[in-house]
Amino acid sequence: MGWDNPLGKSFQLFPDWDLKVIGVVRDFHFQSYHLDIEPMALCMRDFWSIYLCVKIRPEDIPGTIAFIQKIYDEHKVFHPFDYYFLDESFDRIYRSEQKFGATFRIFAALAIFISALGLFGLASFFSERKTKEIGIRKVLGASVFSITFLFFRQFTRWVLLANLVSWPVAYYAMHRWLQGFVFRTSFQFWIFALSAGLAIFITLITVSYQSIKAATANPVDSLRYE
Repeated sequence: MGWDNPLGKSFQLFPDWDLKVIGVVRDFHFQSYHLDIEPMALCMRDFWSIYLCVKIRPEDIPGTIAFIQKIYDEHKVFHPFDYYFLDESFDRIYRSEQKFGATFRIFAALAIFISALGLFGLASFFSERKTKEIGIRKVLGASVFSITFLFFRQFTRWVLLANLVSWPVAYYAMHRWLQGFVFRTSFQFWIFALSAGLAIFITLITVSYQSIKAATANPVDSLRYE
């Protein structure tokens, strides 16, 4: 409205609606976060009331609603008694984002699980191919740590390469998605670094079983392997 001191001033919302400002509240979202905060007037008009807002205590909600309905029916209002909770109304606005987040988490967990299975299979294949080499290394004095590190180095470099390829794609996809919101967060580099660290950690956990098993095997069995 462009008023510095709005309290007590009057304005006309419709041709026959002369309203007086009795209070001002802070801006708040009454629509989806995809939309900007728009102007809103909370009007108190006796002859045009279609909603009645009631603040109730949480101790006995069914009993309180029954009491309100009893009072409502006593006045023989033309409209039937119907009600909803305000938090449920806001929940419907953001339910699509909540469902998207839940779906994304499920598919992300499935992707990590499938990737871990693939890594486990590759580690088994790598261990089988390197059986003789591991035996020779142990005979020549290689430690369990050095052989385990050989496994880790083989797989972590591919994981790091995959992260370097996926970072621009993830940034572009998330940036496009966030453009649909009026208020949005910004990307920080530590998010991508953390994702790379978690990917390497999952890789090490997945590969560790096969690597330690191969490193602690008897070199005699390894050298006679054909």
